[in-house]
Amino acid sequence: MHEIVRPSTTLPALRTPFHVITSDGIDLIGEVAAPLGVSRGAILTLHPLPTAGGMMDSHIFKKASNRLPAMAGITVVRFNSRGTTSEAGSSTGAFDNGNAEALDVEAMLTYCFDTLELKNVWVVGWSFGTDLALRHAKDARHKGLILLSPPLRTTNEAELMYWNSDPRPITALVPEFDDYLKPDEARIRFAIVPTLKIVAVEGAKHLWVGEPFVHQVLSQINSIVTGDLAELPLEI
Repeated sequence: MHEIVRPSTTLPALRTPFHVITSDGIDLIGEVAAPLGVSRGAILTLHPLPTAGGMMDSHIFKKASNRLPAMAGITVVRFNSRGTTSEAGSSTGAFDNGNAEALDVEAMLTYCFDTLELKNVWVVGWSFGTDLALRHAKDARHKGLILLSPPLRTTNEAELMYWNSDPRPITALVPEFDDYLKPDEARIRFAIVPTLKIVAVEGAKHLWVGEPFVHQVLSQINSIVTGDLAELPLEI
């Protein structure tokens, strides 16, 4: 008997908490949610602004970890950036508006490749996390960036221009009613990176509240990571 996928749906996965120490001694806490079978790819998630409540458990990323390992064979790596707290615990250090967080991103990408030995890794940033991705996720081993609700709050023009010299794909999912950067403005702001693909999501807002929008986001992530064109199922 099939059941509808709901906000609380948690599907089977191998869930492993971890600690990663950055080059400046910060202790990052997080969790890996891996498929019970073969992993077809992986995402490293960079969460929204911690001073506004963003953390590794922010709902899109929590639901990704609850669903994508079983539904798509995708490994989901979540962590709290420095100075950030969630139910899983607190990472040490202090929020630095995306500057010292460069060392967090560097440490986590190294962890994904050197310790977890993941393949087909994509970096998924949401809001504040999109600035971290654009500014700091330059490790040559990941496959590309997926940006959810990019505000372009701290990313400067030179940091954007970097991606014109990097062939890896970038897809930005931009809500129609975003609080910070709506699709038309996003097209203007991102015009200096002509290879960046903007997907305008009708009816959505910055926080992607509502199961239809969660389903769209996770389906897009799955398509980019695995190549599956069909949307994720609505029933399991």
